[in-house]
Amino acid sequence: MIYLFLANGFEEIEALATADILRRAGCGLVTVGVGGRKITGAHMIEVTADIDEKEAVTDGLDMVVLPGGMPGTLNLEKSPIAGAVIRYCAENDKYIAAICAAPSILGHMNLLKEHTATCFPGYEQELHAKTVSKDPVCVSGKVITARGAGVSVEFAFKIVEVLFGSEKSMMLRKSMQCM
Repeated sequence: MIYLFLANGFEEIEALATADILRRAGCGLVTVGVGGRKITGAHMIEVTADIDEKEAVTDGLDMVVLPGGMPGTLNLEKSPIAGAVIRYCAENDKYIAAICAAPSILGHMNLLKEHTATCFPGYEQELHAKTVSKDPVCVSGKVITARGAGVSVEFAFKIVEVLFGSEKSMMLRKSMQCM
């Protein structure tokens, strides 16, 4: 199971493109609303999350995905439940993926000190990473980070590749006309 957290002010493309591609890949993706199931993105698109954060459990959890956006990243970082799920993944060798400003949450939690990471320009100092990369998408151990909305599809395909292999990712790219 993969949790993709949504907090008011999230970047819609980062969250919804990733959710769409992961579901096409057959992932057990569950969207988790911070503060309720009805969540409004940074561009005023309202979505209904699968579950409220209070329903989140770590049994069977394989990964957490954190979209960025403002003030979505700040609202996500304020959630003790999201923080506990992120910490669970870090402590139990599970995957953590974050895009745009959201890698700053991992930096503030001191989870990137041994990793190479990337983020939206201007957030580099928040990462506290071993190495900060300007690559669009970075994989470092069990941490996947990406720069922003423009690389959302690449971010999602990289998650598919990491979880299921490059062949599945390439097949999905081809079926979606991304190559």
